[in-house]
Amino acid sequence: MRKDRFLRLAVIGDPVEHSKSPELHAGFLRAAGLQGSYEAIRVPLGDGARAIEDLRTRGYVGLNVTTPLKEEAFALAHWRDATALASGSVNTLVLGETIEGHNTDGIGALGALTDAGIGDFAATKILVLGAGPTARATIAALAAADALVWVWNRTPERAAAIARDLDANVFAEAMEYDAVFATLPPEAVPADPLVNDAVRAAPILVDANYGSRATLARALGRSSFDGSGMLRHSASASFALWCTALGIVAIE
Repeated sequence: MRKDRFLRLAVIGDPVEHSKSPELHAGFLRAAGLQGSYEAIRVPLGDGARAIEDLRTRGYVGLNVTTPLKEEAFALAHWRDATALASGSVNTLVLGETIEGHNTDGIGALGALTDAGIGDFAATKILVLGAGPTARATIAALAAADALVWVWNRTPERAAAIARDLDANVFAEAMEYDAVFATLPPEAVPADPLVNDAVRAAPILVDANYGSRATLARALGRSSFDGSGMLRHSASASFALWCTALGIVAIE
C-alpha cells in the first residue's frame, strides 16, 4: 500500500488517561516514515463491541485494547491468534473487512522479564500473580517458552482452573521462585503472607503496571521492574502486526 496513507490507530479501555501508548506509537509512526494518529479513547466495560465497530466504520485500522475490554474484543474478533485463544483475550485488533484479534501481552511479558535479567526461560521458575486476561496471556507465553509456571489468585478456584488449562501449577509456598510477574490491579496486595514472602524473596519482580500505578513493590518494601518494558515490547509487536496487515515494511 502507499506509505502516504494516513493511519488511524488508538487504544481503548477504562482508564486510559495514564496510557503511554500514544507517545510510543507516535514514535513508531515517525520511525517507519508513516503519517497517522494514535489516540487514547475511554470506553467503559460493556461498550467494547459498539465502540470497536464504530471506530472501524470511521476508518481506524488498528486498535490496542486494555482493561476491561480484552474479553469483549476476543468475542468480537472473527479470527484470533494462538495466544489470544489460549488466554481468551485480545489486546490488538486489525480492522478491515474482517476483524483480526491478536494478543501481544505474552510477547510483552517475555520481553520485560528478559530485560529484568531472565536469559533463558527453559526450566525457570516463575510465579504469576493474578488470573485476568494479562495473567493468562503471560502464563501461556511462559509455558510455550518452556518456563515452569505457578499461578496465584485470591480465588483459589480460578488459579486452579488456569493452572489446569495452561499447563501451570498452583502457588506452592515452599518453592523458591526465580521471578515473580504481577498482574494485580494498582494498590492490590495479596492477603496471604506466604505469597508476600515469596514475592519478597524472588530475585526479580516485574509489575505489569507502570508509573504511579506500579504499587506492589513499594507495599512489600522491595525493588521491582515496572510495566514500561512490557508495554514497549507489546506495543512494538502490535505496530508490526498492523504494518504487516497493511503491506508496510514493519519496524524492527
